[in-house]
Amino acid sequence: MSLKIFCGNPQAQFKSYRQEILDAVARVCENGPYVLGPEVEAFESEFAAYHNVKHCIGVGSGTDALALTMRAFEIGAGDEVITVSHTALATAAAIVMTGATPVLVDIEENYYTIDPSKIEEAITSKTKAIIPVHLYGQPCNMDAIMAIAKKHNLVVIEDCAQAHGAIYKNSKVGTIGDAGCFSFYPTKNLGAIGDGGGVVTNNTLINDRLKRIRQYGWDQSRVSQEPGVVSRLDELQAAILRIKLRYLDADNLKRQELARQYKNLLGNGNLLLPAERSNCQHVYHLYVVCSNDRDVLKGKLSQQGAEAGIHYTHPVHMHPGYMDKIRVSSGGLSVTEKIIRKILTLPMYPELDLSVFTNLKEVLNV
Repeated sequence: MSLKIFCGNPQAQFKSYRQEILDAVARVCENGPYVLGPEVEAFESEFAAYHNVKHCIGVGSGTDALALTMRAFEIGAGDEVITVSHTALATAAAIVMTGATPVLVDIEENYYTIDPSKIEEAITSKTKAIIPVHLYGQPCNMDAIMAIAKKHNLVVIEDCAQAHGAIYKNSKVGTIGDAGCFSFYPTKNLGAIGDGGGVVTNNTLINDRLKRIRQYGWDQSRVSQEPGVVSRLDELQAAILRIKLRYLDADNLKRQELARQYKNLLGNGNLLLPAERSNCQHVYHLYVVCSNDRDVLKGKLSQQGAEAGIHYTHPVHMHPGYMDKIRVSSGGLSVTEKIIRKILTLPMYPELDLSVFTNLKEVLNV
């Protein structure tokens, strides 16, 4: 195969909307202001409306979205936050940024998301919140998670960094818990051309605190009411995101169609293909399969010019820099440690043409 096939390809999306993006960038450059101006305000309004919630707060990254939301809920040193080890490191990094301790529980083997049956055994008097991660675009079992949170009076902050537009039953992810946190990193389903993040919530007090914390703790008179940071979604990225938001649902449909094509192509072979939770819409940020010969398959694809990835080679509890920052639940992480040796991410982005994979079945020897 002479054509290079990337695992993800944000530049292809830029080319899809090239002129609209360039016009938006020119508009910002010519009109200003450049920080927390009309583009950010408009994007916040449009992203909130897309989720049918009251508020959206634009920040500098998805990691900041999580960390600042926890701060807004008074989560910090001495507290514990339950989440998973099988996630992007950003989830745990955000918890550590607040001074709290990530408490890691295992995942469901079929969906790769947090196993609700493992949560209660991890709860202590220090537990303040649960962060379910809608990994790969797959919604978590939010009914079970919310029931546990209500029983134990815990905050639920949804990590939606890989699930823009995903639906759990009749609700978009990010709107079920107390707040939903998003990354707009370029590879995401809704990606900027640079860093960016956002929080959606119906909680007006949390909205107001986040808008202070993201900018020195300032109130509207620029008088600091509490310690804050500098984490602002910039005008250029907001303008670009406004364009891409208009196409998000259509691009997610393209991802879902690619997933169907993969299933038709590989469904009778030896690979374990992604499962879809019933009454939900998986938006396939990543298309992750499992194989006992993962490394061999990855090499075969590479020889054909196709990049495959591993998300993630190291779960949080295996990163040396975090081993003394986390606590593993007494239930252990046997499923997590089992699947990390088998998972393989196949190319997935809206502009991908699977016809270039005419010999995919033979390449993967399935």
